[in-house]
Amino acid sequence: MQTASKKVVNGWAMYDWANSVYNLVITSTIFPAYYEAVTGDGNENTLIDKIKIGNYAFSNTALYNYVLAIAFVIVAIISPILSSIADYRGNKKQFLRFFCTMGSLACASLYFFDSNHIIGGLFSVIIACVGFWGSLVFYNSYLPEIAAPEDRDRISAKGFMMGYIGSVLLQLICFVFVLKPDWFGITVGKASQISFLLVGIWWMAFGWSAISKLPAGHGVKGTHNNNLITQGYKELHKVWLELKKQPILKQFLVSFFFYNMGVQTVMLAATLYGKSELNIPTTNLIIAILIIQIVAIPGANLMAKLATKWGNFNTIMVAILIWIGGCIMGYYLPRNSIVPFYTLAIVVGFVMGGIQSVSRSTYSKLMPVTHDTTSYFSFFDVTEKIAIVIGMFSFGFINELTGSQRNSILALCLFFIIGFILLYRTSKIKAHAVI
Repeated sequence: MQTASKKVVNGWAMYDWANSVYNLVITSTIFPAYYEAVTGDGNENTLIDKIKIGNYAFSNTALYNYVLAIAFVIVAIISPILSSIADYRGNKKQFLRFFCTMGSLACASLYFFDSNHIIGGLFSVIIACVGFWGSLVFYNSYLPEIAAPEDRDRISAKGFMMGYIGSVLLQLICFVFVLKPDWFGITVGKASQISFLLVGIWWMAFGWSAISKLPAGHGVKGTHNNNLITQGYKELHKVWLELKKQPILKQFLVSFFFYNMGVQTVMLAATLYGKSELNIPTTNLIIAILIIQIVAIPGANLMAKLATKWGNFNTIMVAILIWIGGCIMGYYLPRNSIVPFYTLAIVVGFVMGGIQSVSRSTYSKLMPVTHDTTSYFSFFDVTEKIAIVIGMFSFGFINELTGSQRNSILALCLFFIIGFILLYRTSKIKAHAVI
C-alpha cells in the first residue's frame, strides 16, 4: 500500500494536537493540583486527606485513581462493540467525532467543579476520560489505513510529537491565568476552572478540524439488515479467532498488557504522587510536567529512528528498562526534593511518548492485511484499558493498605519486569524479522 497524502497524514496527526491538551492539563498538571486543593484539608503535614461518600471515607488520591479506573472499565466494555460496528458500517469517523465532542464538553464542564460539587465533578472526570480514550480506539485504527508499513513508526511518532507541541502551547496559555490571576482580577481556583474550559474549546475546535480531513469509512460487511450489536459481537469473536492463529501478535499483546500497565499508571498517578507524597510545590510540579512534554518530543522522534535501526522489539525493551529505573528512583526520592524530581521528569519524558508510539506502530506492523482495522485495534485498546484499570486499582489499593504511594510506585516495577520478559521471549520467536 501507499502512504496517504500529506493532507490526510497531517490531519491525522493534528487530532493528537487537539486531544493531548486533555492529557496534559486535565490528567497531568492543573486539574490534579486543583483536585488536591479542593479535596484536601489545607494542612501540608497531613499525608492522606479523606473524602466521605456515604458511610465510607476514601483517601482523596485513591478515590481519584478509582474514578479513573471506572472510566477505563467503561471504555473497555463499549469500545470492542463500537469498533466492530464501525467496521461493519464504515462510520468510525462519526464515532471519532462523537467521542471528541463528548470528551471536550466534559472538560469544559469542569469549570463548575469546586468543593461544593465534588461528586458532579468526578462524574465529569469519568465522562472526559471516556471521551478521550474512546476516541483513541478509532483514531489509532486509521494508522494502518493511511501509512505504509515502512512509514508507520515515523507517522505514529509524528502524531505524538504534534500532541506534545499542541498541549504545551495551551498549557503555557493556561499558565498565564494560573500563575498571574491578579492580572485578570480572579483567584487561582477560578484561573484553574478557566483552564478546564479552554481545554474543552481547544479539543473540540482543533479536533473537528482534524477529523474533517480524515477519509470517510466504507462498510465492508455486506448488508446492514442484521442487528448491529449482534453483528458487533460476531466481528469481535471473529477477530479473536484470527488472533489465536497469529502467535506473534497475540504474544506481543500480552507483553504490551503488562508493561503498558506500568506506563499508563505512572503517567496518570505521577502528579498526585509528586504533590501529596513528595510535597512538590504546585509551580515546580507543573514545571516538571512541562519538562516531560518537551523532552518527550525528541524522545519520540529518536525512538522511532531507533526502531528502524535496532528493531521495534529491542527499542521497546530498552525503554522498559529505563521505566524500571525511573520507578526505583521515584520510590527513593525524599520529600521536597525538587531538583531530583526534575531529573526524574527528564528520564520519564524521554521514554514516555516513544514507548507508546513504537508500541502502536509495532502492533500495526504485526496486523494482517484486513479491512477490520478498527476491530483489530479495539483489542489493542481494550488490552490497554484493562491494564490501566488493574494498574490504577492496584496503585490505589496499595496506597490505602500501606498508607504510602511509594509502595504503589515500587510495585509497578513488577508489571514492567513481566512485560520485559514476555517481550524478550516474543522477540526470540521473531528473531528473523526486522520487527
